[in-house]
Amino acid sequence: MFEEFFGFASKPFGKTPDPAFLYESTQHREALARLEYAVEEKELALLVGDIGSGKTTLSRALIDRLGDSHPVVLLINPRLSPTQLLRSVASGLGIQPARFRNDLLDQIHTRLFELYEEHREPVLMIDEAQLIPTKATFDEIRLLTNFQLDDQNLLSVILIGQPELDERLDRSVYAPLRQRIGLRYFLGPLSLEETIAYIDHRIRVAGGGRNPFSRAAMTEIHTVSGGIPRLINTLATTALLDAFGEDAASIEPPRIAAAAREHRMEHAHG
Repeated sequence: MFEEFFGFASKPFGKTPDPAFLYESTQHREALARLEYAVEEKELALLVGDIGSGKTTLSRALIDRLGDSHPVVLLINPRLSPTQLLRSVASGLGIQPARFRNDLLDQIHTRLFELYEEHREPVLMIDEAQLIPTKATFDEIRLLTNFQLDDQNLLSVILIGQPELDERLDRSVYAPLRQRIGLRYFLGPLSLEETIAYIDHRIRVAGGGRNPFSRAAMTEIHTVSGGIPRLINTLATTALLDAFGEDAASIEPPRIAAAAREHRMEHAHG
């Protein structure tokens, strides 16, 4: 639709977490570097951020960077009992899961040691980790970090979630797991200048030779979205569609205000 009108080769503000579109703000670069370090050191790492802040896109970019030497077991719906979690991990490691917990643990340990001997370093990545239902499942994750040789762990674990994950793990009953966390990073919203650079970046990646958003329009996007990438994408797409419908080659603040009203966002952020 509007892509051809604006000279884009693809949708610049799509909803899927395509790592090709990752805008590396200072904090996104820092988060990636820290997560890569956590994987190298086989630490238990925690990445927390608000809804729509770009955590999932960041995690997919990390998977791309790690490559074949780090097979990744990615769980995106972690509403799992302890045994279901172990079965999911076993399946992700290419094992036909056993029925009982102790057999599952033996299978996983054997497979992790095989991967170690192949000089491959597996990573367990759990997205939306705030949805993990019970402490018992978290305990199972903690026990997976016990798989180790004398000098190193056999598995890296990355928990990715919303701020309530952080709050939950701060409770005293989670102290044994919390003490295992070697790295924590909070992914905050984009600043005004980062929002403008983010919009420029995505338009460039989509093949656009010209940014149709005026600086004033991008400032309005930042004000309404609070610098949350998912909300920026929603506003930008709606404004592009609106402009395309009226054959408008450039986008000014009133179109952003209209998009905000359409998505009930005008009072979402101060």
